Amino acid sequence: MFDFINMIWQCLKASVMSIYSNGLRSILTTLGIVIGVAAVISVVAVMNGMSSMIGNQLNDFASDMVTLTAKTSEQQRLLGQQSELNYDDYLWLKNKADFIRDVSPSMQPTEFSAQLEFAGKGVSTQLIGTDSVYQRVVKVYPEVGRFLSPSDDRYRRRVVFLGATVVKNLNLPKDPVGQFVRLNDDWLRIIGVGEKRGSLFGFDQDNYIIVPLNTLRSIYGDSISNNLNILFRPNDGVHFDAVKSQLSELLRYRMNVPDGEKDTFEFITAEKMQEKFDSIVSMVLTVTSGVVGLSLLVGGIGVMNIMLVSVTERTKEIGIVKSLGATPHFIMLQFLVESLMLSILGGVVGLLIGFSAAAIFAMLLPSATALELVPSWAIWLSFGFTSFIGVFFGLAPAIKASRLDPIDALRYE
Repeated sequence: MFDFINMIWQCLKASVMSIYSNGLRSILTTLGIVIGVAAVISVVAVMNGMSSMIGNQLNDFASDMVTLTAKTSEQQRLLGQQSELNYDDYLWLKNKADFIRDVSPSMQPTEFSAQLEFAGKGVSTQLIGTDSVYQRVVKVYPEVGRFLSPSDDRYRRRVVFLGATVVKNLNLPKDPVGQFVRLNDDWLRIIGVGEKRGSLFGFDQDNYIIVPLNTLRSIYGDSISNNLNILFRPNDGVHFDAVKSQLSELLRYRMNVPDGEKDTFEFITAEKMQEKFDSIVSMVLTVTSGVVGLSLLVGGIGVMNIMLVSVTERTKEIGIVKSLGATPHFIMLQFLVESLMLSILGGVVGLLIGFSAAAIFAMLLPSATALELVPSWAIWLSFGFTSFIGVFFGLAPAIKASRLDPIDALRYE
């Protein structure tokens, strides 16, 4: 046992001396491994950070809110058909389902964005038609003024509630309540400005205007209310799966969906959005893993190549050591240890670079550190894979060195 430990120690010393004496060559040899490991740590940190950030934003963004929207199948599209939820569906659901609360319609009459004008300046913004309940469902609170009231929608008042970005882009005063803005050919009076909410999935949540639904119907015509979303929240203590099951049964009956056919509607929740984002993250990690794997493969080939060169350069040295009694196992172990140390050295440097990138990214996120963004499995995987590369690609040079004939090796010039 002592002899084996002593042999390992001698191999380590010889490997360190060899790597140190060829410092520049060793750095260039491990460059592929450094890049591969740094890429693994950096990508994992970025993906984890984005996933955590999106999860926190979804929790802040009415995490118990459910959006019911129409869903058109590919077969319907080919037939020129389109599933719709209309205003009557909203009224029916509001009165029929007693296991949900805060039911609110949400309609966007323009496909992309609406044009809003003030003092000759126009901006593009998201136009939403809804009612006063929308505030409780989506948790939109006024910074200045007030939100929509039931009477605003009932009497089709020409009023508008603005997001903070719209106020900024239109150069409105800090308190714009009472000012008038123009939507198409209609003038709307500003009644309030929403609190800043930041961005979600890169989408500015403050770039919107909210108008009473019935007011919007009077501006654009009743036909626009044939395609709207219905927002609601399950009652306290009621699990969404139970709500989904009961609502699906009611809606299939309401929309005359035949048995065996797919639903012409879908439920969108914060959890579902998180799952979609996580699937995107998994796909990105899979693709990145392939690219990183190629980088590590190139690094492994580089290690094997330089070790073969090292065997050739040290042929005479190998002959001397063998003539003094060194066994083939000792020679093989020495080159394997050197190859392993080169790979681990590249892994450590790559890990430090990756952690530096993670630390920089963590500075952009609230209350996040590099250690939180980089899971332990990524670190162990990096070390495990670099160790495997060192052994696997160092095996051929080590075997070649161990099989050299000492007499031929001593004659080598």
